[in-house]
Amino acid sequence: MKAVYFNQHGDESVLQYGALPEPQVATGKVLIQIKACALNHLDLWVRRGIPGSRLPLPHILGSDISGVVAEVGAGVAQVKVGDEIFVSPGTSCGVCEWCLTGVDNNCRHYGVIGENSSGGYAEYLAVPGVNVMPKPANLSFVEAAAFPLTFLTSWEMLVTKCRVRPGDFVLVLAAGSGVGVAAVQIAKLHGAIVIAAAGSAEKLEKVKNLGADFFINYEEQNFREEVMKLTSKRGADIIFEHVGEKTWPESIKTLARGGRLVTCGATTGYNATMDLRYLFSKNLQIFGSIMGSKGTMLRLADFFRAGKFKPVIDRVLPLAEAQQAHRILARREQFGKVVLEI
Repeated sequence: MKAVYFNQHGDESVLQYGALPEPQVATGKVLIQIKACALNHLDLWVRRGIPGSRLPLPHILGSDISGVVAEVGAGVAQVKVGDEIFVSPGTSCGVCEWCLTGVDNNCRHYGVIGENSSGGYAEYLAVPGVNVMPKPANLSFVEAAAFPLTFLTSWEMLVTKCRVRPGDFVLVLAAGSGVGVAAVQIAKLHGAIVIAAAGSAEKLEKVKNLGADFFINYEEQNFREEVMKLTSKRGADIIFEHVGEKTWPESIKTLARGGRLVTCGATTGYNATMDLRYLFSKNLQIFGSIMGSKGTMLRLADFFRAGKFKPVIDRVLPLAEAQQAHRILARREQFGKVVLEI
């Protein structure tokens, strides 16, 4: 099969387009003929090399996958050959306490397809049957690849962790990113007042179409000062963080009393600092968050079927242009998702 893979960690030049053996279908697994695979910042981190992580090489990236069932392994009954599907990207043991209580993203063996195992930058991929979910019929394959990881992550952050409420002021940092555009839509669905922050006027103009209420260009404005103006010095009830080192100290100071900060990443660096006096004197809460459960993924698909959410796609490139797709993501040139069509 044709695939994009790497044999060593490094910049986007390590990505190779060529032929690799087609995966075999084992018991409990399903072979997917992939139609589309969206990129995430996770792909860049894995390609560069995550400290302490050792991957069998060559490795194929890609967590957000849609396609058609090509073969069904023994023990899988819920899908059949020819079904149009998308893949829930999180994998777990299925038998521990967390898995059996429906919080599989807390499993000690939790992994992400494309990070801990082969991913979707290829023509075929074998995945556990429990990860295969029916594609919403109103979405194209490209659209169906553009929502799983980011919307699942954002829902877990805002709804499960922060319990977003009507009237909450929600500051979404990097609102033009994949998780950012998901966060704006999820917060608005729950009646929140959304303050979208991004690094360019062009991105902020696009965020308006997603329903955000206020807009901050943090390359030209101090986002803390602007939030305080917009909230009459109250501050943000929820801050949606994934920028990390660059924004963390100001994010803490921007929270309202009893405010919640939730983070799923650190694109500008991991060594964030904070003044602990803000934490205890203002009764703040800080949440770390990774992905979400398979049950939540099924529920999110229903929102897309009902037209409550829409995938936001920046551009579609052929699989062979994966290097260019990585460059676009690394430079933060995209608004929404970059998708590889296969």
